[in-house]
Amino acid sequence: MQQSGQVWDAKEYAANGRFVADLAQDVVALLAPAPGERILDLGCGDGALTERLAAFGTDVTGCDRAPEMLAAASARGLRTVAADMTALPFAHEFDAVFSNAALHWTRAQPTVLAGVHRALRPGGRFVAEMGGLGNIAAIRTALQVLLRSYGVDAEEHAASFFPSADEYAGLLQAAGFRVSSIALIPRPTQLPGGMDAWLRTFRNGVLQQVPESRREAVIAEAVDLLWPVLCDSSGVWWADYVRLRFRAERE
Repeated sequence: MQQSGQVWDAKEYAANGRFVADLAQDVVALLAPAPGERILDLGCGDGALTERLAAFGTDVTGCDRAPEMLAAASARGLRTVAADMTALPFAHEFDAVFSNAALHWTRAQPTVLAGVHRALRPGGRFVAEMGGLGNIAAIRTALQVLLRSYGVDAEEHAASFFPSADEYAGLLQAAGFRVSSIALIPRPTQLPGGMDAWLRTFRNGVLQQVPESRREAVIAEAVDLLWPVLCDSSGVWWADYVRLRFRAERE
């Protein structure tokens, strides 16, 4: 499997995943968007962060494959293009390609990077943040154990890719990029809706592999397993995020 079976719901994402855009200030600073630049926001989702890029005076285009998320982005008045990141329809159009919390949703990384390289003008930059090595390790382990009894390989169905800095730098270089910075950043992240809501929002593609009659029980078991390690003494849930942040230039 190369692509996640994840399904995105714009309302659920706004309620349970807004922290994804809210915590992106450092990767936006690394991008350093300038007025008039043409920027592609790859995996733009509902456009909350794309809108912030536009506020810098950039000429930004949001790109995503999820129709409902694109509709939400378009409703913000943003220019959008429907396309899978593994089949980008652009050629030498952008000064920069930006991506936040999207690249890790596919294992077809050489194909994605080839498309990004093609989309950039010579000397253009690729700035992104994605899940890195060790990302949501406790959550993934709990799901892997719980779903095994149903004959489901949770990691295979998630089809996520969480590389080390060295691994991804090698992929970038092989795709024709010069890496100027790349680092793994541990970032425990508070979950506003708790673990139950996070699982339903960010792992529905995996949970759909469980018979519907057992799905609620599996979610409850996962919450119970994770409570001792990811819920603090005040009852606040945290996800064990590790981010990989980089900047690279098209050679």
